[in-house]
Amino acid sequence: MNSEQLSDLVIEALDDIKAKDVVRLDVRNMTTVTDYMIVASGTSNRHVKALVDNVTEKAKEAGHRPIGVEGEDGGEWVLLDLQDTLVHVMLPKVREFYNLEKLWSIVPTGDATATDG
Repeated sequence: MNSEQLSDLVIEALDDIKAKDVVRLDVRNMTTVTDYMIVASGTSNRHVKALVDNVTEKAKEAGHRPIGVEGEDGGEWVLLDLQDTLVHVMLPKVREFYNLEKLWSIVPTGDATATDG
């Protein structure tokens, strides 16, 4: 399974449990950490946890064991690391505050070298 297929699997697993506003960000040209970031919202802390649990289960069934999970205790923002795909599931207020979609859509232009002047 390639990284695009894995991201498709993640989106399907999120849709199964009624995630809100699911967005796939292709970050292959921006970072070597991962190929895709999936951002989704849950309606409550319990919903966020259920979404992440379903993605984890479906990924394991497909042979992709998560490298790590962060934020499960609080349930406001959970990060699931599937290596080729990072999954961010959060409450709408947290998502709005951090605005990952905007952050990862910024494309560097020109030379960013500082000059004295």
